[in-house]
Amino acid sequence: WHLNTLGCYRSDSVPKIQLITVNPSLNLWYTVIDNLIGNTVGSLNQAQKSILIGSLLGDGSLRLAKGKRNALFEVNHGIAQSEYVDWKYKLLKLFVLTCPKARKGNGRRIAYRFTTRSLPIFTRLYKYFYRENKKLIPDGLILDPLVLAVWFMDDGSKSRSSIYLNTQQFSIYDQERLLEMLASQFNLIGRLNKDKKYFRIRITTESTVRFKEIIKPYVLKLFNYKLE
Repeated sequence: WHLNTLGCYRSDSVPKIQLITVNPSLNLWYTVIDNLIGNTVGSLNQAQKSILIGSLLGDGSLRLAKGKRNALFEVNHGIAQSEYVDWKYKLLKLFVLTCPKARKGNGRRIAYRFTTRSLPIFTRLYKYFYRENKKLIPDGLILDPLVLAVWFMDDGSKSRSSIYLNTQQFSIYDQERLLEMLASQFNLIGRLNKDKKYFRIRITTESTVRFKEIIKPYVLKLFNYKLE
């Protein structure tokens, strides 16, 4: 770790992101997102959009504080995943003023986090993903491999021969919509699995192999244990 030119203590091993080959339907989706958030200088590129969407399906959040005109995006993970936070920071740093920092949370947890500036691009995305301050799955959401990979790195796990996505924060209706999207867009079959009193998505054993093949090029080495 060293102090870089931005004044952040950072690791040298920040993985590079691979280019994504998109099909026509994804090009249409990115056009829709461009219309929502704007396509001017300083707007989001394709990889940034995918990271935001994957994060919003996982642990990421957008916040629009009372009295504020624009929303911000927050990345917040445990200190053990600092490399992952640094990776997101590097790809979103155009929109960030303050470097990621460690912060003591509840109990023994130490978080490592950053927030973006409050900007119109995040406000438009907030209006797309939130109703009455509650996160939901918007109509017409199209997933891509990087979205799936970030979603998995945020909130995924593997148990025996199945992949689990911890979607308990979403309603049953929204989780069923996600299952439909996985099936129609990637031919991935999943089921709702009851985890104590809430439900989450379980990718079937048959589809787990394909799921891992789709996301593997984009998953950081830090999370390889989740794929073993």
